[in-house]
Amino acid sequence: MKNLFDNTKIKNMKLKSRFVRSATWENLASTSGHTNKDILKVYTDLAKGGVGLIITSYAYITDTEQPNANMLGIYDDSFINDYKDLVKSVHDYDCKIMMQIVYGGSQTSYKTDGRSILGPSNIPHIKTGVIPKAMTKADIEFIINAFSDAAYRCKLAGFDGVQIHGAHGYLLSQFLDPYHNKRDDEYGGSIENRSRIILGVYKAIREKVGDDYHIGIKINSSDFRDSGATFNDCKYVVQKLDELGIDSVEVSGGDFRSFKGESYFKDYANELASSVKCPIILVGGNRTFKSMTNVLNSTNIGYFSICRPLICEPDLINKFLDNNAYTHKCVNCNQCVRNNKLCILHK
Repeated sequence: MKNLFDNTKIKNMKLKSRFVRSATWENLASTSGHTNKDILKVYTDLAKGGVGLIITSYAYITDTEQPNANMLGIYDDSFINDYKDLVKSVHDYDCKIMMQIVYGGSQTSYKTDGRSILGPSNIPHIKTGVIPKAMTKADIEFIINAFSDAAYRCKLAGFDGVQIHGAHGYLLSQFLDPYHNKRDDEYGGSIENRSRIILGVYKAIREKVGDDYHIGIKINSSDFRDSGATFNDCKYVVQKLDELGIDSVEVSGGDFRSFKGESYFKDYANELASSVKCPIILVGGNRTFKSMTNVLNSTNIGYFSICRPLICEPDLINKFLDNNAYTHKCVNCNQCVRNNKLCILHK
C-alpha cells in the first residue's frame, strides 16, 4: 500500500513525502519582484512544515509586464543571487523547491494603462475586459525566449526545477482557449496549432537547462465553460509534452475557486496519469489525509498539491505525520486567505 509519506524520486528530486505546496500569489515581494524577509519566512516555514516539494508563487519573466502587484520576478540576472538564500533555507529542511514562471497577458487588472499587454488575439479578456495586442510571430519568439532565459536563471539560483504556468487564464492558457485565440496562422485553430507555443516554450527551456533539470507544467484539465479549452485539448497537450520528456504535470482546471468538495479534478488527473509516463500532481480540494490516501491507492496519481490550507497552517503536513486523522478545520479557505487575511479561526 502506498503512503503519502513515501520517499520518492521525480527525475533529479528525492522527495520526503508526496505533498506539494502549490503556487499562490503572496503579495509580499518588493515592487520590483525581489525577495525580502517576509518571503523568506513563508518558504522557510513551509519547508519546516513537512512538504516534500514547494512550487513558488508565479514569477514574471519580462520587465514589461506584471500580472499582479508585489509578485516574484525572474526577468533579469539580478535575481540569481537574490534567490540563493531562499533556496538554501528550503534545502536546509530536506525540502525541494521549484519556481513557477509566467507571462500573465490580459488576465490582469494591475496597472493596465500605459503598458503593452500581449495576447494570442485582440479579444477582450472574458473576466477582466482587458484587450491585449495580438502577438506577432516576433512577439511569440520573444516570449518563448523569455521563458527559457527565466528558467536558466532559476537553475543558476539553485532551484530544483521550474514549472511553466499554462493554466488559469494566463497567456499560455489563452492560446489553448478558442475563446481568446482567434488566430488563423500556425498558432490558432486546431489544438495542434493552439498548443504550438507551449511545446515551443518547453523545447526552448529544455535546450537551455539541459536534460537533467526538472521541467514541469501546470495546466487546466478543462476551462469548464463554453468556447474554452476542453479535457481533450488538455490530454493532447500533456501527451505531446510527455513524448518530449516533461518531468511533471500539475492538473488544475478553470476557475478552480468555484469547485466544492475534495480532490475535484481527480478523475481528469487519473485519466492523464493512465496515459503518460511522467508523474501527475493533483491540485484542488486536497484536504484530508484519508481522502488523499484513498486517491493515491485507487488511481495512478502520485502527488498531491495543497495551497490555501498551508497558508493557514504551514505545518499541516507535520500534523498529518503526527496524526493521520488530523483534519484541517477551515472549510472555506478561499475566503479565509483572500488578500492574505486569515479568518478568525486562523488569526
